[in-house]
Amino acid sequence: MAVNFTIPAEHEIYPVKGVEIGIAEAGVKKTNHKDLTIFKFSDGTSVAGVFTSNRFRAAPVQISEQHLQASTIRALIINTGNANAGTGEDGINRCLQVCHALSEQLNISEQAVLPFSTGVIMETLPADRIIQAIPRAIADLSENNWFPAAYSIMTTDTLPKVASRKVQIDCDTITITGISKGAGMIRPNMATMLCFMATDIGINQRLLTSMIQEIANRSFNRITVDGDTSTNDSFVIAATGKHPLFIDSKDHPYYQDVLKALTEVALELSQKIVRDAEGATKFVTVKIDKAQSNEEALKVAYSIAHSPLIKTALFASDPNLGRILCAIGYAGIPDLDTRKVKLFLGDVLVSEHGGIAASYTEAQGQAVMNESEILIHVELNRGSCSETVYTCDFSHEYVTINADYRS
Repeated sequence: MAVNFTIPAEHEIYPVKGVEIGIAEAGVKKTNHKDLTIFKFSDGTSVAGVFTSNRFRAAPVQISEQHLQASTIRALIINTGNANAGTGEDGINRCLQVCHALSEQLNISEQAVLPFSTGVIMETLPADRIIQAIPRAIADLSENNWFPAAYSIMTTDTLPKVASRKVQIDCDTITITGISKGAGMIRPNMATMLCFMATDIGINQRLLTSMIQEIANRSFNRITVDGDTSTNDSFVIAATGKHPLFIDSKDHPYYQDVLKALTEVALELSQKIVRDAEGATKFVTVKIDKAQSNEEALKVAYSIAHSPLIKTALFASDPNLGRILCAIGYAGIPDLDTRKVKLFLGDVLVSEHGGIAASYTEAQGQAVMNESEILIHVELNRGSCSETVYTCDFSHEYVTINADYRS
């Protein structure tokens, strides 16, 4: 039931030089399901990542953070069906066993492997099954496996999430391709969502570490399905350096162009998570303008985007728009002058001067609420800062999916 979701044709998914991907069935939770994915990077690749701020960070998140600080990364290993979170020291040891097994097979150091897991929390990781499947995944390594990999990392997703672009930078054409997964337990708060992107250009390692945080803040840190920050959220970008273009600093003449291109792909992948959210029937953009600060704008945006009353009204196509005013009011801005606030639904002015707009009619609100894509636009009229958050509605299906998740 994804909302206006597009899947690129296979010829529109471009391989990235220096990246090979292999997929195998490990039987982590289910049989006859490809649930193990390996990324292999060429020597000289820069890799950066941002991870969940949940204090119960999964074992693979903890190890990935350590390995990124200690080594040049040459491989990723991802399993679905088990999050390896809330598993204590045993989970750490099992994750390290998997990293060690892959490092031996690829003849690289254990610290050059980043592990990732997604699935049920507080269940023991079947490391032995994963290790047994590693040779099959390595045998499958190919530069053309992005699409199968998008399938293999899915959990409650209904569709594979892939974005790929050839981008013209001056006289050069660069390649950016990425996959993501996630449908529920979604409110990434980067310092059950995973994203892996790669580009063939070279980017200085320290610079890429700075860039990925900014990219995350414009994409994955601006989406929410249900307000839950997972124990496993991870976002990784690899720059292989196989293209002659090398970005070494923010002063590079093409730095902004590259940052923009990477951000656009990340934004597409993050919005696909919302479009394919568990039970979603509406894709909702919440835009806050004229706030005193970005933090203030985000407070209001998330107050609206997280409200179960608003999200259920969206599902019902019910223009019960007083719920939105209510969420603005409890967003935590104690000196908010409600007489200055303007609320728009699409391009329809709903509220001003502290009450319903004189021009507003229920029919106007109903017409907007009937759409599958809805804009909620708020002007606070107390500053010049703006923020945008992307979310969805809550349907009966969301409850059904999460009630049955472990069965």
